[in-house]
This record gives sequence, C-alpha cells and structure tokens, in this order.
Amino acid sequence: MLVDLLSSAGLLSKAVHALNSVIWSPALVALLLGAGLYLSIRTRFVQIRRLPLMIRSLFSRSEKIRGISSFEAFCVALSGHVGTGNIIGVATAIAFGGPGAVFWMWITALLGASTSFTEVTLAQLFKFHHETGYRGGPAAYIDKGLKLKWLGVLFAILTIIGYGVFLTTVQANGMASALSNSFNISPLVSGIALAAVLALVIIGGIRSIARVASIVTPFMALGYILMAIVVVALHSDAVPAAFASIFRGAFGLDSVSGGIIGTAVMMGVKRGIFSNEAGQGGGAIVSASADVPHPARQGLAQSFSVYVDTLLVCTATALMILCSGTYNVFSQSTGEMTMANVPELGNNYVGYTQAAVDSVLPGIGNTFVSLALIFFVFTTIMAYYFYSESSIIYLFFGRRSGSRSEKACIWAFRLVLLAATVFGALNEADLIWQLGDVGVGLTAWINVISLLILCPLALKALKEYEQLYPGRAMRRRLKAAAKPKKDI
Repeated sequence: MLVDLLSSAGLLSKAVHALNSVIWSPALVALLLGAGLYLSIRTRFVQIRRLPLMIRSLFSRSEKIRGISSFEAFCVALSGHVGTGNIIGVATAIAFGGPGAVFWMWITALLGASTSFTEVTLAQLFKFHHETGYRGGPAAYIDKGLKLKWLGVLFAILTIIGYGVFLTTVQANGMASALSNSFNISPLVSGIALAAVLALVIIGGIRSIARVASIVTPFMALGYILMAIVVVALHSDAVPAAFASIFRGAFGLDSVSGGIIGTAVMMGVKRGIFSNEAGQGGGAIVSASADVPHPARQGLAQSFSVYVDTLLVCTATALMILCSGTYNVFSQSTGEMTMANVPELGNNYVGYTQAAVDSVLPGIGNTFVSLALIFFVFTTIMAYYFYSESSIIYLFFGRRSGSRSEKACIWAFRLVLLAATVFGALNEADLIWQLGDVGVGLTAWINVISLLILCPLALKALKEYEQLYPGRAMRRRLKAAAKPKKDI
C-alpha cells in the first residue's frame, strides 16, 4: 500500500514537471519579455516618463465610490504580489540562476510595468457592475473585447484553479516551512491556523478584503524594507561586490555564472513574473473593482505596484542574501552544488534570508522572516481569493448573477481554498512550486496574447488621459504654441 502511494506520488511529480517544462518553455519567457518591450515602446515607456503621475494616481477618488478606491485596489493587488516569491522565490532564483538572476528580475519588472498598465486599463474599460461592486479582469476583456466567450470562461476557470488552489498551496507551504524551521511548529497546526484567520476575512467579501489589505500591506512592506536597510547597512562594505556579482552574473562574465546564463535569465523571469504577476491578470482582476475617474489612471497606479514588489521588496531580499553571502548555487540539470557559501543550509531557501538577518542580528533572523512570511502569505492568499471570487462572479454574470447558485458556488470555493491552504502546508516545496508555475504559466499565455491584440484600446485611453494631465514636455509645447507670434 505504502509502496503504491509513493509510486503514485513520484508519477505525479514527474507529470507536473513535464507539464511545467512545456508551459514554461523559452517561448513563454520570450513572449513575456517581448510583450513588455513592445508595450513599453507603444506607450513610449509610460512606466518611466510618467512615474510622478503613477504615484498621484494612487490617491484618486470618485465623489461616490461604487466599488473600492484606487488605493485599496493597489493594496489588494500588492498584497497578491508580495508573498513567498519575495523571500523564497528570490532565494530560489539566486540558488539556481546565481546572482545574475536578480538583474533579470529587474528587467522583468521594468518591462512588466507597461504590461501591467495595459491589462489594468483594459480591465477598467471592460468592467461590469455586480451587486457587490464592480468586477472584471482578463476574462471580461477577452470575452467582450475579443468576442471569445469560451476563452474568457477558460481563463476564469484557470484563475480559480491556478490561484485559488495551486498558488495558494505554494504560499501556505512557504509559511509552514519557515515556522517549522524557526519555532518547530507542526505544518498541520500552522496550516489550520492560517486557514482559520483567512476564513474570518474572506467571509466579509470584497469590502473586508480591501480594508484589511489597505492597513496590513503598507505596514508589512515598509517593515520588511526597513529591516533590509539595516542588514545591508551593516554589510555596507559588501554592497559594491554584491552589485558587481549581479551584473557579471547576468551576462555570464564570471566563472560561476558562465555556464548558467540561460538559467539566470529563465529563473529571473520566472521568479519575477511569479512575484509581480505582470501579464498574469491578477492585478487586472482587482483593478476592475476600483471606482476611478479614468481607466488609464488605474493603469498607472497598478504599474507602480510592480515597482514596489520587485524593485523594492525583491531587491531587499536579494541584497540581504548577497551582501551577507548566505546562499549556495546549484546546477539545475544535475542538482550539484557549484558554489558553497553556506553548505550547512543546503537548499533551505528560506534559511538564506534568515541567515542573512542573523548575520547582523544573531537569533533574530528566524523569528523575523517567519513573522514576515505570516503577513506575506496571509495577504497574498487573501488576494488570490479575491481573484477567484471575481472569476466565479464572471462565470455567472448575465445569467444567474447574484443567484443562490452563484452564492453557493462562492461558499463551496471558500472551503476549497481553505483546504488547499492546509494541504499546501503539509506537502513538500518542490512539487508545490511546480504546481504554482503551471498555474502562472497557463494564465500568462492566454492573457499576454490577448493584451497584444487589444492594446490599441489601452493606448487610446492613455492618449486621452495624457491630454488631461500633460507632462512637462507637453506643457512646454502647449505654452509655446499659445504665445502670440511676432509679426515679420
């Protein structure tokens, strides 16, 4: 009986690995980076030239909010971004891609900000009203924009399974591993406790989630970054070498990363996309619920969340690990350790960040990282529930919207998500991460291709919005044109 069970588990792991290899082929990496570059060019790098307007857009409000505010949507989306990917994901990227993977995470964020702008603006353009407020996202703009109802339905189903089940298990597993390392707490206990707290929030629906996210998310992100500043400051002599290793490793210019440059790119992009979700559609689902005066305004606001997630929080983790030297590098093909800075940690990825904090604050690392993961995981799964609930509402919209069937389906899903939380806490990380990659990859394939087709609508909205809020260069041109010309 036990032998058969282990054999089945082995077959499942192999099947998931094979599926993951197909979905996350170099073609998807090229699609994500290519789409980000294309949309950056088409928007004239709006994510750089309109950065001040991005920040101002966070605090826009309508006179009568019929959904959630722009800032609340930003916080819910950011809570979905900031999770185990910012701690364990970054450590995993460094472990298999070397320090150079961090550079490709930055590139993914820079280009992904334009992708995020496009998908969020489209979500605003095609949002629909529900009794709980505005809803929408990729499923809606694929349905109404591309006129492909079946594909919209497929995307919604994949979102429910990918986020509500697969990625929920990833987050819970990361938290359970950290608590087990730090406090020797049973994964079953931590899984049940997390599920219980989540139940208290998600039962309250969209308003409850938005309120909790707007309070908890800024606090946890700021606290984590402040700790990173302390660790890096106390290792200030190692900062130049850390940045040098990132840039050398990104292009295979040192002996360690010379043979893994392809892996550095792949791991950087995968972990970057997993963390900031640009192109996957999650942020677009949340942003569709925001009540804002113009679609492009919310697009700019959510673009900023990509920067906060990757350029701030992920970079904070990377610099702590690299400046402290608390990481190992492995060959992805053989699994052999090619760089052994802390061989005693092996492939304990959570331990890399914990050891980095311990290097300057002995005895604090385990506790701090574990507490950070509790907050990160809690808010992320809360956001995943938001994505999934909105997808369920989309599936019922126009037929039995607000019906008993819809409400029963939502309640059934709540139980599934809570069960996935406990399941994730009890299962090994490798299989769970692969399941998470499958969920991320499937939604990314559908969404990014749809964005490339529908992007002219987002570009039109951007042009309209920039006429309302012209940049400095445009203001100078308008001022010059308004001056009376001298008679010759």
